[in-house]
Amino acid sequence: MMSMALSLQIITALLFITVVTVSSSPPDGFTMDLIHRRSNSSSTGRSNTYDQLRSSPYADVIFDTASRGGYLMKLQIGTPPVEIEAVIDTGSEVIWTQCLPCLNCYHQRNPIFDPSKSSTYKDLRCNNTPDHSCVYDIVYADQSYSLGSFATETVTMKSTSGHSYVMPKTIIGCSHNSSVHRRSYSGIVGLNLGPLSLVSQMGKHMQGAISYCFSPEGRTSKINFGSNAIVSGEGTVSTTMFIHKEKPAFYYLNLDAVSIEETRIETLGTPFHAVDGNIIIDSGSTFTTLPASYCSLVREAVERVVTAERVPSQHDMLCYKTDTMDIFPVITMHFSGGADLVLGKNNTYMDINGEAICLIVICGSTEEEAIFGNKAQNNFLVGYDLFSRLVSFKPTDCGVTQDIPIDDDSISAASLFQFNIKFVLFIFVLSLIRL
Repeated sequence: MMSMALSLQIITALLFITVVTVSSSPPDGFTMDLIHRRSNSSSTGRSNTYDQLRSSPYADVIFDTASRGGYLMKLQIGTPPVEIEAVIDTGSEVIWTQCLPCLNCYHQRNPIFDPSKSSTYKDLRCNNTPDHSCVYDIVYADQSYSLGSFATETVTMKSTSGHSYVMPKTIIGCSHNSSVHRRSYSGIVGLNLGPLSLVSQMGKHMQGAISYCFSPEGRTSKINFGSNAIVSGEGTVSTTMFIHKEKPAFYYLNLDAVSIEETRIETLGTPFHAVDGNIIIDSGSTFTTLPASYCSLVREAVERVVTAERVPSQHDMLCYKTDTMDIFPVITMHFSGGADLVLGKNNTYMDINGEAICLIVICGSTEEEAIFGNKAQNNFLVGYDLFSRLVSFKPTDCGVTQDIPIDDDSISAASLFQFNIKFVLFIFVLSLIRL
């Protein structure tokens, strides 16, 4: 009897040790689904914050025609958790959501977060305001804005595998005064290089890697973190990620040229030319924007190919009266390091109610930053390697379920668990035999 009791103790102890070993090891990667929201807004903007505030996951993304033209991530904040939908934005830093009480809030799809009902919410305190609150003020390029205060809160993300990735004491913005042109989402998840972004707050065990695959409207998209975010294989091209001292949080790429079919238009010899980054890659902006002087050269090359009737449009877009994209030329973006992206027709042209088709490369002012928007990134697996300072692109049908990379550590943990179970059962059976 003592042998049996001892065996049961061994079983209990080993099972406990095994479970603790497996569950205490944080994931080094995961994936989530995204939701796509359609708009023509731009996300990159300025943010005023206080100086002192300065493994591999997969996630789903959804496209929403009522948002700022971005892809939404579902996440939970607080204890008990409250679900929100927020635009993922590589062009901004702060993670924020609308909060009660609201001085001026817009209508959103999900209930507005009430901090008073969360046991893990805690306001951050600063010494340079009368009430010691840490306030922020963000104005985006489309003049949308968010004003509020910083706090720490538990943020939970559910992966496509059903597991939860929990980030306690995450710094978020609680917005009490906000306005956006396209409503429905709860806030924004900043993914740039700033210290308050989701990527920065995830820490080193996510390997400084994110990737996403944006599908056209109506199909599921994905966002990946850590080891799941690796972009490699046939067709993959990579280009250097540049960081500007005056704007160190943005992901700059260097655009060397744009080709309209076989006509290559170099940036060399134009004010747009650079060797250390001249265009920001931005998941939160819909359209691609180029400076007017260079953009006009691109438009003229398109006009020389398309013979359909021109029609007037808003924002001086190049539009034609036609119902087929077959008449439009293929556009290739040539980034530094030989990263040539041959864009599909749906990446560069947009059908307007079946009455016209427009070029969606927008000519901005000389003062505006050039933007490589999310529409041009559709059906590419786009990866950001923050340690190697590379951005990689792989042509991919993003609406089709992709194979999820299998993490070696997960395999090792699972194998260890199975081995321990078998070993414990062996000891148990041996004890019974001895009885």
